[in-house]
Amino acid sequence: SRRMRARGNLTLSDGRKGGGGAAHPPEFGKIPTEVFCFPFSNTGGEAQAARRGQYCRILGGECDKPRKSEPHVKVGVCSVGYRGNFREDFSPVAVCPHRLQEKTVFDDIARLYIPQFFGGKKRILWVKEVSMGVGGSVDYVAFAADNDGEVRDFLCVEFQAAGTTGTPWDAVVALREGRPLRPNYKYGVNWANEFLKTMMQQAFKKGKIVASWGRKIVFVIQDVGLEYIRHSADDGALRPARDEDPVHFCTFKMRWSAGGWKMVHDGRVSTDIDGIIRILGGATVGDYPTVDDFKRNIRRKAEKDKVVPPAPRSK
Repeated sequence: SRRMRARGNLTLSDGRKGGGGAAHPPEFGKIPTEVFCFPFSNTGGEAQAARRGQYCRILGGECDKPRKSEPHVKVGVCSVGYRGNFREDFSPVAVCPHRLQEKTVFDDIARLYIPQFFGGKKRILWVKEVSMGVGGSVDYVAFAADNDGEVRDFLCVEFQAAGTTGTPWDAVVALREGRPLRPNYKYGVNWANEFLKTMMQQAFKKGKIVASWGRKIVFVIQDVGLEYIRHSADDGALRPARDEDPVHFCTFKMRWSAGGWKMVHDGRVSTDIDGIIRILGGATVGDYPTVDDFKRNIRRKAEKDKVVPPAPRSK
């Protein structure tokens, strides 16, 4: 799809070829990169019909992310453009877990983690939202079953996307109405909450349970999520995937192909419960501020809040 600047806005292709088939991805900044499963650059009839009908291709029905102020109106944002402080270039960041639930992702998980089930008599089936008792429920379980449905083995799978602070809703409205997009919208990506708080607490709680069973739990995340974890926490116990580890992270990257972004397997790492504790602990000791650093931070904040008078300036 073509893109050009016009009065500070993004003018999109006319969509006469459905907005797809381009060999290279469109340029973008802080804008929604996919809305209702179509790239922002696609203004063709199918894409516009999905936006009007609030249709999610992955769910095969209506998007299930409502606006808080208007529950009947669906947000429809699958991914957003962002780079954070650990990347040089903008990339699409999935902000809806369904975006990670492409059929090819499930196929890759089965291929990478349960090859012992293939070629045998057991069937590989998937079921979602299975109770783990005190651990809550797990997003999906892949299990091997006999013809009579008897469960022989299983693999627990969680999907974790990023989340936003603020909202790019104005961009969604513009796309629905066929108006040009601004180059940037006011939102952020809440990396810490999604990947270091929410996901790692789940990895700790559910990881302990599956470890007691002698089984595994796989967290499916985007490559940028793992990059953030490595940048912001103690990742010293993450290692190339080992079969004996109970907690695995399987990463996928969004690669442009045939006019859209596709989820492509990127890599695998794993760890044990002690490794999760290290990540939950945050940065490594070498990155901790010193006592004097913290004292200076206290003084600066106290001066700003007018709790103490400003320090006298040195002459």
